[in-house]
Amino acid sequence: QVQLVESGGGLVQPGGSLRLSCATSGFTFSSYVMSWYRQAPGKERELVAVISSAGGSTSYADSMKGRFTISRDNAKNTVYLQMNSLKPEDTAVYYCNARRGLGVHWGQGTQVTVSS
Repeated sequence: QVQLVESGGGLVQPGGSLRLSCATSGFTFSSYVMSWYRQAPGKERELVAVISSAGGSTSYADSMKGRFTISRDNAKNTVYLQMNSLKPEDTAVYYCNARRGLGVHWGQGTQVTVSS
């Protein structure tokens, strides 16, 4: 059974940091491109960051460049999102996504709230 379980969300003040984790099981993690998406209230889900299957290539949405870092540990079947210099507009539910060809898996999401 495929599982993607996000954790690490919470309430943080503007300028603060959080590290999200997505622990996976039930599929060959090292063969999948992993991504983080987010969805704010009343808005469409948007791509945050992507990392290649081996971890050698990453890309980010423009508004996250320089503040967020995606990484993965294929030995632990886990992908991470380090978020620094958080802003109120980063408030959203953050989702983990695994993709290989036409196969796509999603986690249940973790809430990140940036507020003073």
